[in-house]
Amino acid sequence: MAKSAKKILLLEDNDDVRKLLTFMKRLGYKVFEAATGLEAIDLASRVQPDLIMVDLRLPEMNGVEATVRLKANPSNRDTPLLVITASGAGIDTRRALDAGAAEILHKPIDVTTLSSVLRRYLSPRSTTRRSTRKK
Repeated sequence: MAKSAKKILLLEDNDDVRKLLTFMKRLGYKVFEAATGLEAIDLASRVQPDLIMVDLRLPEMNGVEATVRLKANPSNRDTPLLVITASGAGIDTRRALDAGAAEILHKPIDVTTLSSVLRRYLSPRSTTRRSTRKK
């Protein structure tokens, strides 16, 4: 019996970046795409992803607020959430980490780096599923 593909929820409003990041499908992951925070919150409840990736700069609801709301849902509490951003380190990245993001990835994201990060968080032996960060 084939193992089911790990599910990734990608919250990104830029079509070009979403197309680039969907190469994850070629790596064998099942990718669910959302362009808004509300869409991502709804999708996360329905598909229960193994990993969530959130852009910081979004229309309507920014990535920090989306992170707060996604991590507030008990079914997502232990799901690794990675922030993707074109911005440097700053208050928004700090707030995202404080809200429960596991890591910040800076755009443009190198394919090799992204592959490594995905393996780290989604490998069967991954211990990063549960956050060990101090609050």
